[in-house]
Amino acid sequence: MAFEILAAEYELILKLFLSVVLGMLVGFERELKRKPAGMRTHSFVCLGATLFTIISIYISGSGQADISRIAAGVVTGIGFLGAGVIFKSEDRVRGVTTAAELWVMAAIGLAIGVGYYFAAVLTAFIVLIVLVPLKYVEGKAKENLEI
Repeated sequence: MAFEILAAEYELILKLFLSVVLGMLVGFERELKRKPAGMRTHSFVCLGATLFTIISIYISGSGQADISRIAAGVVTGIGFLGAGVIFKSEDRVRGVTTAAELWVMAAIGLAIGVGYYFAAVLTAFIVLIVLVPLKYVEGKAKENLEI
């Protein structure tokens, strides 16, 4: 019995720390570019989504909650948070990528919370591919379009 509790605690530690690490990895790229949401913000979004998922699984074991409703609340809440980082200045809209990243970080946190580690790590890796190499490609494409 004590081993089961200990194993569950190790699983909890793994989930929470993995969510922070993945949030930091994605947030680090944003930090380097001096974007409004950096390492801490991304880590907190991923960590919070993970913890909400863990709590919803724990509560649903007692028959008191529907896990999908809590996940839906996380998605909605992060959408609201993301909307707060989008702003218009003159003729440009800024913060859309950051808002989308925060939304994906919540999804990564939900995946970690349910124990789907492979999907979480793979998604974080894909996010980094989209942010780093594609930013370069995007810049080159814009240069070629400007005559």
